[in-house]
Amino acid sequence: MVNVSQVVQKIIESRPMLQEAISQNIVSFANLAEHLKPRVESLLGEKVKEAAIVMALRRYAEKENKKEPKKLPFKFDSQITMKTGLADITIVKTASALTKLKQIYDLIEYEKGETLNIIQGDYEITIVISQKYVENILLILKEEKIKNIEKDLVSVSMTFSKEFLYTPGSLARATRKLAWENINIFENISTMTELIFIVNKKDATRAYNALQELIEE
Repeated sequence: MVNVSQVVQKIIESRPMLQEAISQNIVSFANLAEHLKPRVESLLGEKVKEAAIVMALRRYAEKENKKEPKKLPFKFDSQITMKTGLADITIVKTASALTKLKQIYDLIEYEKGETLNIIQGDYEITIVISQKYVENILLILKEEKIKNIEKDLVSVSMTFSKEFLYTPGSLARATRKLAWENINIFENISTMTELIFIVNKKDATRAYNALQELIEE
């Protein structure tokens, strides 16, 4: 049978910003218990005392603090750059779509710093590209099923020394930093020494500043 502690843990782990606040010890457990009480009671199907929720929150925080390693400086000789004017196109992955990717690669003038990232999943292909090529891409893919198109995007890129690849939690820390700032990530793309977040233009400056704060911690 599910108990108060299990329900509280489930709620916290579904809310990344709440997890971050608890990990930084900037939460009033009494106020949070009052806020969570209706949700906890709904999931349990019975009345619950706030004191029981406070106790569950304290136990969760203590458990997480014990297992969370000491936070190391985010020092990987990092540099941050931004590129504006991007679009994100997602299509259904098919054999015919795969054969058309070369035409897309051939469109880009890489020597001018134009952007093209192609991410393949099991069932979808996402193309992040300079926005000026959207109409050309749609013409190439006119017989394919377009699932979504997002425009007015910006890439915020971080480059690192190779130690980044072998340091546990580095990607999670960067992602959590943006989540804490309530920044929506449309895509994240990583290579051995590069991490790219695709965000909306309206969030680009805040994303840049948040990641800059991270590398200066």
